[in-house]
Amino acid sequence: MLAAVILSGGSSSRMGSPKALLAYQGRPFLEHLLEVTVHPKIGVRRIVLGAHAEAIAKNIVLDADEIVVNDDWEKGQLSSIQAAIRSLPAGSSLPATGGTATDEAARGTDGLLLCLIDHPLISGDLVDVLIEQFYATRAKIVLPKYEGRRGHPVIFPAALYDELLRAPADKGARAVVWAHAAAVLEVPTNEEGCVLNLNDPETLLRATGRAE
Repeated sequence: MLAAVILSGGSSSRMGSPKALLAYQGRPFLEHLLEVTVHPKIGVRRIVLGAHAEAIAKNIVLDADEIVVNDDWEKGQLSSIQAAIRSLPAGSSLPATGGTATDEAARGTDGLLLCLIDHPLISGDLVDVLIEQFYATRAKIVLPKYEGRRGHPVIFPAALYDELLRAPADKGARAVVWAHAAAVLEVPTNEEGCVLNLNDPETLLRATGRAE
């Protein structure tokens, strides 16, 4: 199974309000991402919160077991990815004692589908295709590509969890992608939303205006 990880831990300073609660087609960004990440191959979900954890949890119905609060959110996106990995369940084959946090996570999931709250304009169809390609090819990393640009969400296999946990803070998860450049599967898509980074009100207005 895969873990769906939705990162929503930042301060949203340029946007001026929590991105998770901004509206897209009448619903908050986070609710949309929760819906499109429902898939038979997704057995675990983690919503990583940080700066606005209390406000988000009050306004959106979330399973308490799926919430990960990253107290180190100010350290950047990578810290939220690492918090999610450390929270993943162990597999049934894990011994009662011994083993690292990374070993436990890797045994419990095949990989993680990483979704960013500032890239919410994706569809369930895109998620389905990415997951299908991950299991069909067993590529190390699977990601969408729109008109020559790589986008989100990205699937990382469990074999790379340890590298994500050890990645340099200044480069983040990109360092792991670069380290495995020859083993990245780019999945062509016509969904521009996968490359739209909604970080400020002007970009949001242009993007949602086109989408709606």
